[in-house]
Amino acid sequence: MSRAEALPGRGRWLLPLFGNEVVTVFRRWRTLVLLGVLAAVPVLIGVAVRIETRDGGSVGPRGDGQGPAFLSQVTNNGLFLVFAALAATLPFFLPMAVGVVAGDSVAGEANSGTLRYLLVAPAGRSRLLLAKFTATMVFCLAATLVVAVSALVVGVLLFPLGEVTLISGTTVSFGEGLLRGLLIAGVVALSLVGIASLGLFVSTLTGSGIAAMATTVGVVITVQILDQFPQLHAIQPYLFPHYWMGFADLLRDPVYPDQIWRNLGLQGLYAGVFGSAAWARFTSKDVLA
Repeated sequence: MSRAEALPGRGRWLLPLFGNEVVTVFRRWRTLVLLGVLAAVPVLIGVAVRIETRDGGSVGPRGDGQGPAFLSQVTNNGLFLVFAALAATLPFFLPMAVGVVAGDSVAGEANSGTLRYLLVAPAGRSRLLLAKFTATMVFCLAATLVVAVSALVVGVLLFPLGEVTLISGTTVSFGEGLLRGLLIAGVVALSLVGIASLGLFVSTLTGSGIAAMATTVGVVITVQILDQFPQLHAIQPYLFPHYWMGFADLLRDPVYPDQIWRNLGLQGLYAGVFGSAAWARFTSKDVLA
């Protein structure tokens, strides 16, 4: 059955159309390769830390809970590998994967010649665009969970487990630490909303999937570079990666949610702006392929 034949009639479009888009995203070899790469990152980090500490080395001093500071605690508790892996993949690997999937969402259909057949179905352009965005968000969650689960498995196999000492010095049970890890994974997944919206918008501007993917990933890299220059401090709070590492505040007692809320609010703003732009472009463009 073709994709167009699989779409339902009016009044019954939502779940079948959404399910069809999710299946389309996850059955592509490119998506599976991206998830495989993401799953491999925690393995490499865990093995590197294990080798380093076995030889009597050190993986870095304790610090403010970001990046290397998580690594310093992995050898004492494998659960910290989850936090370290998410901190390591969030700046580049996760955004790149989401940028590829989002950038290909509409442009890939146009490039393969299937977009106009999808638009013949009674679902409508707005509903099709919403389904593609929702499927991209499912990928954001799946990609984040792949990193977290892979890191947890490696952490269990290579390092001891037990009570979790938070950044603030408070000790909590392993179960509570695991719950905080799940919350962090959710925050990380939501941190990718801005990129998903940007990629969807770019995807409506071109009929080349490769061009849309490259543009989205290029913008992500450029914005992250801009976020590193102190001279640009006035605009940095408005750049979508600026508050990404704020998830570390979930490892404090009490939790300081200010940066987390700022991050989620900023992602919502980007979703509103680029989502509206994508809708305006997609519902008015001539589709010839």
